[in-house]
Amino acid sequence: MIKNKKKLNFMADSKFGRLLIMLLFLTEMVVTGKHIPTTLEGPFEPVTRRFDSSLRRGSDDLPMDHPRLTKKVASIFPEQIALAISSPTAIWVSWITGDAQIGPKVTPLDPSTVTSEVWYGKESGKYPFVTKGTATVYSQLYPFEGLLNYTSGIIHHVRLDGLKPGTRYYYKCGDSSFSAMSEEHVFETLPSPSPNMYPRRIAVVGDIGLTGNSTTTIDHLIKNDPSMILMVGDLSYANQYRTTGTKGASCFSCAFPDAPIRETYQPRWDGWGRFMEPVTSRVPMMVIEGNHEIEPQAAEITFKSYLARFAVPSQESGSNSNFYYSFNAGGVHFIMLGAYIDYNRTGAQYAWLKEDLHQVDRCLTPWLVAAWHPPWYNSYSSHYQEFECMRQAMEELLYQYSVDIVFSGHVHAYERMNRVYNYTLDPCGPVYITVGDGGNIEKVDIEHADDPGKCPSVGDNVPEFGGVCHLNFSSGPAKGKFCWDRQPEWSAFRESSFGHGILEVHESFTSYTPSWVDTSAATQVVNSTYALWTWHRNQDTYKDNSHGDQIYIVRQAELCSTTVKLIASSNG
Repeated sequence: MIKNKKKLNFMADSKFGRLLIMLLFLTEMVVTGKHIPTTLEGPFEPVTRRFDSSLRRGSDDLPMDHPRLTKKVASIFPEQIALAISSPTAIWVSWITGDAQIGPKVTPLDPSTVTSEVWYGKESGKYPFVTKGTATVYSQLYPFEGLLNYTSGIIHHVRLDGLKPGTRYYYKCGDSSFSAMSEEHVFETLPSPSPNMYPRRIAVVGDIGLTGNSTTTIDHLIKNDPSMILMVGDLSYANQYRTTGTKGASCFSCAFPDAPIRETYQPRWDGWGRFMEPVTSRVPMMVIEGNHEIEPQAAEITFKSYLARFAVPSQESGSNSNFYYSFNAGGVHFIMLGAYIDYNRTGAQYAWLKEDLHQVDRCLTPWLVAAWHPPWYNSYSSHYQEFECMRQAMEELLYQYSVDIVFSGHVHAYERMNRVYNYTLDPCGPVYITVGDGGNIEKVDIEHADDPGKCPSVGDNVPEFGGVCHLNFSSGPAKGKFCWDRQPEWSAFRESSFGHGILEVHESFTSYTPSWVDTSAATQVVNSTYALWTWHRNQDTYKDNSHGDQIYIVRQAELCSTTVKLIASSNG
């Protein structure tokens, strides 16, 4: 161990010295018994933790009269309040007023009859700033006998600009002309883009739904006190119901084979907004669409509820679509991609992605994190190779620009990959993580494609959008086969359980620095290179310091940047 601080400070000024500090740091953790593995130690031998048979695979949805789903304010007052990041100095505030309608015939409310206002300031009870926004309604219409139609309450979106990063603000929203303002809420803006400033904790969750398991997930997530939430698709599962809203099903086509269309019970969206409000009214939630948001209706209209209910920074990030966008949060640049619209290389999304990646300043935002709903790397039988076409279209571009981490959902289980590119272990590939384990009504997935007799047929797992590009592996132990006969080498850890994840990019050594390190000299060594990823299982909620998976994801910019430049230049 190095005890001489002057020598440590000198070491921190050189590449070799920084690497040596890291080695000593890891050695210290091993000696003290506090070792958390890092991706530098990978690739890891694949590990599977089988489903705990003492647990139930799932639970029923909460009924609409459950206290967490019922309306608690008069119709003129705001409810379902939610925040979203617009830019480092701006935030979206969204809410709903008025009463939704459902029945054979519905009459939409007039959004022009209500003002969308947010009062806000830096002191509780004092609101020197007032900003107004826009309001809209949407309808879900079905041209089939016996199906009920729906029209929403008035959905408000207000963009607060000119905010100071890293600052607490107090706010009320509503319409002051009716004396119909909400109670006071509070939020804290995220840090400015900087290699030394990061969100405190980033919660990552997908496929959440509204079950008893969902409540455990959200309660646990709130307990972990995130500063923002990344929601990777499949939110309310309103499309697991007939329009009459009687009882939801884990398999819609199985329970309702005679349904003329994939119906929805839209009031579940309102219940979901109320269910999430305790956290979304104070923590920004960034969403991306999943297949359960497609929700087809009359005239082949889709995604109506998703597009109306959520404000995302599409225009702010140069996107022409709410289905894909990007944003910064401190030293992290997030890219949210859409799997259910055109992702091919000739399309608008691909062109936008290429330009967005090109504009990223890795000196300002060293970390590059991407998210979309269906995973590209997945060893479960469910959705196996389902979005292989999207992977083939986009993976090379993400690899060229050295994306660090990719989050997806869709598969209702947890899986973390070794660094991988084109199904080959690669120290410069992203760490892909599947967190589609939020707790929805479709239950947890427990079968793996490499289990005996569980390899899907090539005709299975047809995506709800895009083509089918299923392939046999061209090299490695599974050469010539559609499925591996054991857990693939690119799958580091998998477990069938509900839960959520927390990503922490540390801005100092505070929580894990050996006593012999002078943090004033060594902070810069770790700031833009180490991020702690922790996956929390729902069954561990009430156990201190308990988790299902934990690892430091390490950026190796000096190793991979040259490779990136060479690949990018060779491809024009």
